[in-house]
Amino acid sequence: MKRVSQYITNLFLRGLIAIALALPYAARVRTMGWLVQNIVSPLAGYPKRIRENLAHVLPDLPEAEIERLCKAVPNNAGRTLIELYSGKDFVERAINAPLHGPGYGALEKARADGRPVILVTGHFGNYDVSRAALIAKGHNMGALYRRMSNPYFNAHYVASISTIGTPLFEQGRKGMSQMVRHIKSGGVLGILTDLHAHGGTRLNFFGKPAITSLITAELALKYNAALIPVYAIRQANGLDFEIIVQDEIPHSDAQSMTQAVNDGLEALVRENMHQWFWIHRRWKNT
Repeated sequence: MKRVSQYITNLFLRGLIAIALALPYAARVRTMGWLVQNIVSPLAGYPKRIRENLAHVLPDLPEAEIERLCKAVPNNAGRTLIELYSGKDFVERAINAPLHGPGYGALEKARADGRPVILVTGHFGNYDVSRAALIAKGHNMGALYRRMSNPYFNAHYVASISTIGTPLFEQGRKGMSQMVRHIKSGGVLGILTDLHAHGGTRLNFFGKPAITSLITAELALKYNAALIPVYAIRQANGLDFEIIVQDEIPHSDAQSMTQAVNDGLEALVRENMHQWFWIHRRWKNT
């Protein structure tokens, strides 16, 4: 029964994607944002989950702001989804995004020195903008991804993000082995670390315990890689981005370094609340 449900869900999403892809790029992105906000989100129960997360960490948030986020967060998620399916059109937007911030110099120095870099990011704005932009600038950029639970959707999703750039490493034994070789060769690795991580460590995020993976900091320490947070902020027109490279995280211990990453992301989210995926169960089992 689960397989049937996944198959139907995939057909539904593929249909929405096909409708959007038939449109010019700007209309495509806006349309998919609308479709996810007004059709997918209510069916999937996203507003309820967004409200639960906000009540957990920001109980004093005004109702008007909660209502806004219940619409704006799924809209950003829909835009992100169709952008990842838009290949060259999306990459052209990404490579034209301004890329700056206090950690950018450290990123370029690492490349000059042949030192590996772990670029940590999150489900904020569009997380693949930075990957596309850095590949275009000549960085040997790879990324670790988590296989989606729906196998029908996962197959074409991975194919789509592969058009943005490779290599991609699937989370698991084989992918980890490939990823380690990439790091050892002095490559740049992008990892999203703002999901609930089974077996992770209880760290602070928005003032509440959140089970967090220490993998980025552990890899940085083990392979003497620079650990640098990077995020792409969606601009007011809903189509363009600004890439912010935050300060390099100094090497200390994995827990302290990862908490610094959490703190940097939280600060950015507080300034751009609608751009983080409040849909995720970030504070599960805490």
